[in-house]
Amino acid sequence: MRLNKLLFFLLIGLQQSFAQPTVSSIYHGIKKLGVTGTVLYIAAHPDDENTRLITYLANDRLLRTGYLSLTRGDGGQNLIGQEQGIELGLIRTQELLAARRVDGGEQFFTRAYDFGYSKTPTETFKIWDREKILHDVVWVIRTFKPDVVITRFPTTGEGGHGHHTASAILAGEAVKAAADPTRFPEQLALTGGAWRVKRLFWNTFNFGGNSTIREDQLKIDVGGYNSLLGKSYGEIAAQSRSQHKSQGFGVPVSRGEAFEYFKLIDGASASKDIMEGISLDWGARLGSSIIQQQIDSLLLHFNWLDPKASLPGLLNLYQSLEKLEPTSIVTHKKKELKELILAVSGIYLEATSSQLRAVQGDSVQVALLAIDRLGTSVTLERAQVGEFNVVNTATALKLNKPFTVNTKFLVRPSFPISQPYWLQLPMQQGYFVVNDLYLIGKPENEAPLSCTIDLKWGTQVISYQVPVRYKFTDPVKGELQWPLEVVPPVSIQPDELVHLITAANNPIKGHAQVAGMSAQTNLKPELISNKKTKSRVDPLLISSLQKDQLESFDYFLTPKENADTVTLGVSLSNGNRVNTTTTVIRYDHIPPITYFKTASVYTRNFQVKIAGKNIGYIPGAGDKIPDGLKRLGYNITVLDENLLSTISLQQFDAIITGVRAHNTQEWLNKYHEKLMAYVEQGGNYLVQYNTSNQIGPVKAKIGPYPFAITRNRITDQDAAVVFLDPTHPVFNFPNRILPQDFEGWIQERSIYHGLDTAGKLQPLLSMADPDEKPDTGSLLVARYGKGWFTYTGLSLFRQIPAGVPGAYRLLANLLALGNVER
Repeated sequence: MRLNKLLFFLLIGLQQSFAQPTVSSIYHGIKKLGVTGTVLYIAAHPDDENTRLITYLANDRLLRTGYLSLTRGDGGQNLIGQEQGIELGLIRTQELLAARRVDGGEQFFTRAYDFGYSKTPTETFKIWDREKILHDVVWVIRTFKPDVVITRFPTTGEGGHGHHTASAILAGEAVKAAADPTRFPEQLALTGGAWRVKRLFWNTFNFGGNSTIREDQLKIDVGGYNSLLGKSYGEIAAQSRSQHKSQGFGVPVSRGEAFEYFKLIDGASASKDIMEGISLDWGARLGSSIIQQQIDSLLLHFNWLDPKASLPGLLNLYQSLEKLEPTSIVTHKKKELKELILAVSGIYLEATSSQLRAVQGDSVQVALLAIDRLGTSVTLERAQVGEFNVVNTATALKLNKPFTVNTKFLVRPSFPISQPYWLQLPMQQGYFVVNDLYLIGKPENEAPLSCTIDLKWGTQVISYQVPVRYKFTDPVKGELQWPLEVVPPVSIQPDELVHLITAANNPIKGHAQVAGMSAQTNLKPELISNKKTKSRVDPLLISSLQKDQLESFDYFLTPKENADTVTLGVSLSNGNRVNTTTTVIRYDHIPPITYFKTASVYTRNFQVKIAGKNIGYIPGAGDKIPDGLKRLGYNITVLDENLLSTISLQQFDAIITGVRAHNTQEWLNKYHEKLMAYVEQGGNYLVQYNTSNQIGPVKAKIGPYPFAITRNRITDQDAAVVFLDPTHPVFNFPNRILPQDFEGWIQERSIYHGLDTAGKLQPLLSMADPDEKPDTGSLLVARYGKGWFTYTGLSLFRQIPAGVPGAYRLLANLLALGNVER
């Protein structure tokens, strides 16, 4: 219900998608039928979009409005949990979809992977496949067919992030390429030919202390109030932007006039409006004045007390649209119109299952429900689940009487699992591999199982696709509906993802659990090594596994190489093999996300010495450092506020904070004196990076001496590293740190460097991105009393889960500082 979803979701929330639209949203939707214009907004990441402008364009101007985010935000920060990389991209995809449900826009993506911060577009294009991502932007333009394209950022670098600038460069190139039939000609037969955008604008801005707006630029007041929606566009936009919860982007509401400024980059000049001179009605644009007259008549005669009175006119309009060539505009308006016909009729359609998931090789119960709550003399002609007919005889729906059908759908063993389409093939550096052109641009998969329901009013038959959803009742939230997912028969979960090879741990003994998604018999655990690691499993056979039951097996690995990847699998009794872990990400503000990752473990052969065993860990926004420390043999105590307030800290050889702990745990300020007393008496306090931006400014004291947190970072993970004091214990005890310990790092060297403002902290490393001056703020160490304090922006939180040897050795040395003199 794209046209209705603004008011629709404001009223009922994200997951309870079964309420009917209001009368005002129905009228709003009919108005939108009469506007044929389209605008595409382009930027680099989730949260780059201008939600206020999107809200205004979609709901005041009634334009079809889309946001193309080149990436899914995989390389960003995560304020709400431990997910990084593709898992964070999955979360941020759903946050963008939640934002669009609020502001009325549509969402698109390219195949580009957000590999983290880059400083220049040159650096960005070294990692992205420029031509491939350009192909995707052109594809979205040719399929969405915008009259106007607007970029958030300029090509000249004022946007800061290299991805930002690259998005503007690609947008400009794509506008030209989309109109050129010699560029990406394989798209033309599928898109209806090339597409010429009328204008390209840059939406100038004033944020971050950088104002690019000028009064001679075209400007529009987007701060109006919509009486149909009962909200101003600033109010709606704030709610939309606040969906980016993983980024800490909750924002205050703005009310009153608010101007957006635009600089023309390409196309015909415009002095008053971005759509100036572009025909927006059916008559002028498509030569279909009869369509425009029918819509105008629907608005003129709309009965606010009886919207059902519009049904005959809407059905006549649908018949008129059926006679037109199925252009992009006609197809989209028919989609909107179909939902409006349901809305004025008071008809509710539902296809649900009481099962959380459908399992390959098993069956799933599906319940169909159709109710004509206003009595519109509608007949249910046919219903089909997947390819199977479940209603073959026309049935007149009675006034407000539920019509239900229950059926069992067999999920073939070969039925595709619900893996997000961009994760189905191994990714390349900088982009996801997607070979199906029709999938490119889509924000997510189509529902794996849908019900086709044909409804007939008089002689008019309209077909509806109703996705099958999992329906259940939460004791607090009430009835909820979640996406139904298709999963393999079993899921394999190794206890450890990284095994460090040591004298005491060779051969490696590991443990894995097998979870039954459906009942299985005669399962055979298996191991596959990329480098001929000698392996065996015990037991060799799991004779039976019930649904929701856990069984386990041990595996033994004798690696022959310094690094190997071993895949764990299970052979089923039908001869199929499963080698995946079913992973579910759950947060209250988005639907549950299911994806599948190969059940692999990684062996790493490198030597790490440790000094001291007992480590206190203060959680931050979430990282996996504790798992890495346990692999090294440390005893980890998680220090929450209650524990930190009651125990003696002197029992710990070191205390380390999680990333952004001082941003997210305001209570830390109360224990600053206790932590500093611990250091002064010989303790060792290691603080991982904190931010200096809107994600959460530091409100607590951090160390014994004042220092500033900057936005400086080193984005080149291969940047040369200079040891400023090679004799310092950090580089010598208990492991000798050498330049090769900085080889094999991923994504970046460091972020949010410290800046010594008191002359008390010693910088130990110097490094620089290409064409920049060296920076020494990534690792700052100070003595305080008998102990040590360290602040580091080094991206250990990325390197440790990835099994980077040098990161383990360096972290072990940082944690050993309190034992240097013992």
